[in-house]
Amino acid sequence: MRWRRGSGGGDVEDLRGRGGIPGGRVGGGLGGLGLVGIVVALLVTFLGGGGGAFSPDASLDGFPTAPAAPQGSMAAGAPDPDEELVGFVTFVVGDVQDSWERSFARAGRPYDRTRLRLFTGGVRTGCGAASSATGPFYCPADRGVYLDLAFFRELRDRFGAPGDFAQAYVIAHEFGHHVQNVLGIMPQVSREQARDPGRANELSVRLELQADCLAGIWGRSAYDAGRLEEGDLQEGLAAASAVGDDRIQAQAGGGVDPDAFTHGTSEQRARWFLRGFEGGELAACDTFSGAV
Repeated sequence: MRWRRGSGGGDVEDLRGRGGIPGGRVGGGLGGLGLVGIVVALLVTFLGGGGGAFSPDASLDGFPTAPAAPQGSMAAGAPDPDEELVGFVTFVVGDVQDSWERSFARAGRPYDRTRLRLFTGGVRTGCGAASSATGPFYCPADRGVYLDLAFFRELRDRFGAPGDFAQAYVIAHEFGHHVQNVLGIMPQVSREQARDPGRANELSVRLELQADCLAGIWGRSAYDAGRLEEGDLQEGLAAASAVGDDRIQAQAGGGVDPDAFTHGTSEQRARWFLRGFEGGELAACDTFSGAV
C-alpha cells in the first residue's frame, strides 16, 4: 500500500507503557420499530439526508487472540522499534477518517472523528479494562479504537495473513464500528440484544459483517485514490477470511459450532468486505435484511 509519513497524527494517541483512561459502561433497551426497520431507516436517512456495552471477554468487534506475553515499557529516549509501523497506522487512521468525513459531508451530515489509542499489554477504557488478548477493539462508551501493535505480528504468524493492507483492513474494520455508532446502528443492535438474548449472537454477526463491508468501502476509496498496489486487495480478503469464526474455532481444536459464531464465517467476512469494496457506498452494506 502506498502511504505517506507525517499525516493523521492527531487521530492517534500513543499509550504504550502508560495506563489508559477511566472505565465506565453503557446500555439501553429497544422498543417500537423492529431492528431491521431501524437499521434500514438509518441507512436510508444517511444516503438521502442530504452504544452498546463492551467487556473484554465479549467485545463487540474483536479479532480474538492468544494471551500475549507481558511486555515492558520502552526506556526513555530509546529508539522505537515500531516507529515505521506506528507511522503506517497513523496514516491509515487519518485516511480512513478523511474518507468517512467526505462521505458524510456528501450526505449533508457531520462525521465525528475519534482516536485510535495504541497500548501495550493492557489498557483502561471507557468500557472497562482490556488486555492485548482481547485483540483490536472499539469502545462505544468513549468512541475510541484500541490496538496493541503485537496483534499485527499475530495476524501474520498465527492467522497467516501478512501484509500492510491486511493491517489496514483491521484498522478500517474497527473504524467501521465507529461509523455504526455515529449512525446509531450500534446502540440499536445492543438494545435489541438485551431485549432478545436468543438473537444476540446472530445480531453480533450481522454487526461485524457490516463493519467488514464498511472497511471495504474505505478500501475502495484508497483504490480510487491510487494507493493500492498489486496484491493489496488479496491481502485484505485473506485477513478477513483468517479471522472467521469457523477458522478460529477449528484452530482451537474444539470443533466448529455455528451457534457460537459472533463475527461470521471466513467466507462471509471476505464476501462482505469485497461487497463494500465493489459497491463503494453504504447502500451495499445492509447486513440486517435477509440472509448474510
